[in-house]
Amino acid sequence: MKLYTAPRAPNPRRVAMFMAEKGITLELQMVDLGAGEHRSERYLAVNPFGRVPALALDDGRILCETRAICTYLEGLHPAPNLMGEDFEERAFIEMADRRMELHLFAIAANCIRHSHPGFAPLENPQFPAFGAAQGEKFRDNARWLDGVLARQPYVAGERFTIADITAFCAMDFARGLMKFRPAEQGLAHLQAWRDRIAARPSASAGT
Repeated sequence: MKLYTAPRAPNPRRVAMFMAEKGITLELQMVDLGAGEHRSERYLAVNPFGRVPALALDDGRILCETRAICTYLEGLHPAPNLMGEDFEERAFIEMADRRMELHLFAIAANCIRHSHPGFAPLENPQFPAFGAAQGEKFRDNARWLDGVLARQPYVAGERFTIADITAFCAMDFARGLMKFRPAEQGLAHLQAWRDRIAARPSASAGT
């Protein structure tokens, strides 16, 4: 198998962390986003939406979308389990992961893509007012997550899961380009959780 990826990009980083937690190594094909390689005819033949990551399977099929790639890898490498041991746990972990993806990760991406000048070539036209509004929404949702983490040690409950990976990559995306620091917003539980996840060896994967 071969993984099409890009260093420092947040969605590829989610897969990189997931792989690192499981000790998975794959052949990597780097895609230069800055040079527009993701929009090339060659890469669009891999993923017509021009997004990374993408996983080329040994039978020639291409699997796209971060969560789908992680689900496939979880099936091949079930331990350590990151997506749920039974149907009930899987459902609650998926709920937590989707919340992190929709209400934290995607919101941060919208803010950055529409407000950061470095993303102007990728998001043309930019809508700065929308970006600013998404930044406020991100902060609102971070406050909600701080409350969740006041009651439990991890995003989905009592153990580390894929939901923590998604949330951590969202937080670090915001940390770098939105200059978001939970402690500076009075979010002590979120800051403590972020620092614990950052101390995991997998946190350096994909950077």
